[in-house]
Amino acid sequence: KGGTIKRVTEHLNPRHCRVVALSAPTEKEKTQWYFQRYVAHLPSAGEIVILDRSWYNRSGVEKVMGFCSDKEYINFLQTCPDFERMLISSGIQLIKYWFSVSPEEQIKRFQGRIDDPTKGWKLSPMDLESVNRWDDYSKAKDKMLEHTDTESSPWYLVESDNKKKARINCISHLLSLVQYSEVEHEEIKLPDRALTGSVERPDKSNFNYVPEVI
Repeated sequence: KGGTIKRVTEHLNPRHCRVVALSAPTEKEKTQWYFQRYVAHLPSAGEIVILDRSWYNRSGVEKVMGFCSDKEYINFLQTCPDFERMLISSGIQLIKYWFSVSPEEQIKRFQGRIDDPTKGWKLSPMDLESVNRWDDYSKAKDKMLEHTDTESSPWYLVESDNKKKARINCISHLLSLVQYSEVEHEEIKLPDRALTGSVERPDKSNFNYVPEVI
């Protein structure tokens, strides 16, 4: 999903499109309404916010790894649809994607992160633990879809064993859901620069330049 997010956002204005990836909740946040820390990051009119993970941590990793109680988990499944209906009724267009990979592809990607030092940062102890909890994650996913795949806020599943296809399919589908119109861009012409020759630049030896290695 990180690669898809990168492709979605790379040509968008960062003033109007931002990615939110929250870390584990603080001790203070653990005492708050579960959805509270996400509310602060919701978009205003004209903005796009992409949650790299979201409140669905509770129905996934928190449930499987025992980071929440059974009571908290059940409460989430019961109240999440209401929370999302409130967002939608307030004017937010909420689109939910689940990127699905096979267990074989998951192992292949994890091994690739182990073998490639430039990708090592992508592999966490939680990822390694998830290898032995595939069935638990699958059951949690099915339960999540059962309770939160609603008519007003449906889930869209993206087959993701092939990264390129997944990215193109997701972006194409996303564009099909968002209403937009073509914008005519005014032709911009750079003005002629007036060089008077009146500026005397200081000698380069007065400054610390980065060495040119290429």
